[in-house]
Amino acid sequence: MSNLKKINIDGIEIEVDGAMTIIQAAEVAGIEIPRFCYHERLTIAGNCRMCLVEVVGGPPKPAASCAMQVRDLRPGPNGEAPVVKTKSPMVKKAREGVMEFLLINHPLDCPICDQGGECDLQDQAMAYGVDFSRYREPKRASENLNLGPLVKTEMTRCISCTRCVRFTTEVAGITQMGQTGRGEDSEITSYLNVTLDSNLQGNIIDLCPVGALTSKPYAFTARPWELTKTESIDVMDALGSNIRVDTKGREVMRILPRNHDGVNEEWISDKTRFIWDGLRRQRLDVPYVRDNGRLRKASWAEALERAAKAMKGKRVAGLVGDLAPVEAAFSLKALVEGLGGHVECRTDGARLPAGNRSAYVGTAKIEDIDSARRILIIGSNPRIEAPVLNARIRKAWTNGADVALIGEAADLTYDYAHLGNDRATLAGMLTQDLANKAGTPGIVIVGQGALNEADGEAVLAHAMRICELGDCKLLVLHTAASRVGAMDVGAVTEGGLTAATDHAEVIFNLGADEVEIAAGPFVIYQGSHGDRGAARADVILPAAAYTEENGLFVNTEGRPQLAFRAGFAPGEAKENWAILRALSAELGAALPWDSLAQLRGALVKAHPHLAEIDEVAENAWQPLELRAPGKATFRNAIRDFYLTNPIARASAVMAELSAMAKARAATPMAAE
Repeated sequence: MSNLKKINIDGIEIEVDGAMTIIQAAEVAGIEIPRFCYHERLTIAGNCRMCLVEVVGGPPKPAASCAMQVRDLRPGPNGEAPVVKTKSPMVKKAREGVMEFLLINHPLDCPICDQGGECDLQDQAMAYGVDFSRYREPKRASENLNLGPLVKTEMTRCISCTRCVRFTTEVAGITQMGQTGRGEDSEITSYLNVTLDSNLQGNIIDLCPVGALTSKPYAFTARPWELTKTESIDVMDALGSNIRVDTKGREVMRILPRNHDGVNEEWISDKTRFIWDGLRRQRLDVPYVRDNGRLRKASWAEALERAAKAMKGKRVAGLVGDLAPVEAAFSLKALVEGLGGHVECRTDGARLPAGNRSAYVGTAKIEDIDSARRILIIGSNPRIEAPVLNARIRKAWTNGADVALIGEAADLTYDYAHLGNDRATLAGMLTQDLANKAGTPGIVIVGQGALNEADGEAVLAHAMRICELGDCKLLVLHTAASRVGAMDVGAVTEGGLTAATDHAEVIFNLGADEVEIAAGPFVIYQGSHGDRGAARADVILPAAAYTEENGLFVNTEGRPQLAFRAGFAPGEAKENWAILRALSAELGAALPWDSLAQLRGALVKAHPHLAEIDEVAENAWQPLELRAPGKATFRNAIRDFYLTNPIARASAVMAELSAMAKARAATPMAAE
């Protein structure tokens, strides 16, 4: 029996799924119904009443379109499609009344409100409200909450839509916000006045339809109409979240999410959202060279000459950092291998097999998690390594998926079966009757903590065998934004990091700040921040950060995406590919491209799948040879979510969040 039902909305007749609500059916018909509490990714609350419509033949009063399903509507007397009106006099009067009620206690302080200019309440008051108020009594005021260093609160503006409560409970998986009191005493609050403990809390700023929740670091710094908006890609983890970078002049003022159902839906992590103050601090804006043990400022000509002189006729090794775009990794590989050297991107020691995309990327898409009924996580804490992906696993769990973990036990915001934390547990999985479960959609997620030990390839081989026995898809969860792209272009050395750097006389460090380079080799560092890599360098070449150059990044599922330049690099810093091109000319072996377009042409010719922007390529299944793994327990790759890269370590906001997280972990809980 078909679930499709016909409905007539404002004279437009459409056929939709009967389970749809009227507000969803209106969107299909291209008709906008105002709303405050309704959000398509949250449960239905039905408490703001702004979405009232008239159902012809129904009750003689307006109905909340977000809470009434199409299948519950009564057809016409001759079987015609039920008729709904969204612009009738009854609806107009109802909406004016609702808006008047909403504004009774609202402070109407738009000139000093950070939401001004992009506020749903402003827009809908203009479109559906009246130009006067009959309310003359004193307004109610509420005390502001302290939710932490990220979310600024002005609770007098709150209209009790409960979006923030539903998001934190349903998506973020924390139960620290709720609504207390009744009538005019009701208020949104955090229980016991605790600060929010979630890596996704910044999303409630976007969800709030009024100015009750705004960004604390961004407060009073800019107005939306002053900002230049650039669509880009996030590099704080390997998920490749779609973002919008808002700049004022040369400075990044804020970072917001963009909707992409296949990657991040419309959420981003707090590190992604609030990292922007780290783009201003500790920047490398001029070249440096080391003389007599001390770094001094130099011109580009001198720095390039010093670097080229050091590299000529020497054994050179190249290291690709975690934030480098594919073009930079491709250029470095061409430059260093042209000198007879080796390049390595697996700087954390991950045993990812080169050339086997089904092993270092997997076969699953991120959106496959939504429909998975079985999820096995090996050696990973996705809540820290990819918070938005973790929210997706939580969504699958709420829809009935069984989640199991082999690795360190942690609070992942959902229930899971903890099978064990060592390699023996993983090997024991092969003796279980997984074949009986075949046919039920399943995903095996392997974290970098499982792969960066000496037996990482054996662990990966076992995970692939489990996929075969249980008819599951594989997803390798990376932690470095540049890793998959660098693997795709072959920036790897047989034998890994040790083989690449052993006996090297010169190491070209392309933003690899997470690796310690021993004394001995001459080090050329190319990066954006004065971090660990710059401290060890003999020559520093200042480069652009991810918001300051056009670049290609391949996310953890193997999806190529383009990041666009939102502003210019400070001082004399240049784009990564341009520095490598200039250095190659200084070496007398100029790379065969003079522009980014030519470079991308060469890149796509060598690796055609990188031209398929926003497409996930099918990876041919190539199982690894099954070998016995070691006996060690699994250790997660990331310990401190907030300080994983040089941009984060330069951010004052991230430093404060990291200190709070450590204090929270160290605080003993009361027994009673």
